Amino acid sequence: MNNTECNLENVKSLDNSPLKGKRIAFLGSSITYGVDNISFVEYLAKRNGCICIKEAVSGTTLVTSTANSYIERLKKIDPNEKFDIFVCQLSTNDIAQNKPFGNIDDNDTNTILGAINFIYKYVKEKWNCPFIMYTSTYYDSENYQRLVSLVKEMKYINMIDMYSDVNFNNITNEQRKLYMIDEIHPTQDGYLEWWTPYIENELYKLALKGNRL
Repeated sequence: MNNTECNLENVKSLDNSPLKGKRIAFLGSSITYGVDNISFVEYLAKRNGCICIKEAVSGTTLVTSTANSYIERLKKIDPNEKFDIFVCQLSTNDIAQNKPFGNIDDNDTNTILGAINFIYKYVKEKWNCPFIMYTSTYYDSENYQRLVSLVKEMKYINMIDMYSDVNFNNITNEQRKLYMIDEIHPTQDGYLEWWTPYIENELYKLALKGNRL
């Protein structure tokens, strides 16, 4: 499925990355976890010389329905850590499990948007760093599309929106077979060749805006 170029030790570092030496936290589920615990997070760290702290458990949700929810795991991250940026996955599991959306002003962590608001406020209180949510790439789901649109209405949240980027998702059938295990989960090739450069560029844009990175 993947060639040796995807092995982390073979990934080459970039010169003069604006992310070099920065500390970035990642919170998510299986998409953030990756293949054998290697996702865009590890490639991002290797390529850019940044320190990435990853908290990812497959099958988990934003809403507080289980002990492994995003929020419960968020609370276990050392509040004395120093982060330059915090990146949170916009979960596909909440959609698959038919969790309630809530509304953009919601504070109920049993709803998706209420959980996002909690995470955003918690990150600002504990680490006071830029907060970003990132989406899945496109897959056929009216409810996930609706969720992406609702989060965009939360103007205080930055988003890396791979889902809605038509040009980014316009790949060949051969590329899709190489890049994706299924309609949601990337292969190692997909993480390295498709996702990582896109997420890098979005983080670079944030840095150029003068945000603390």
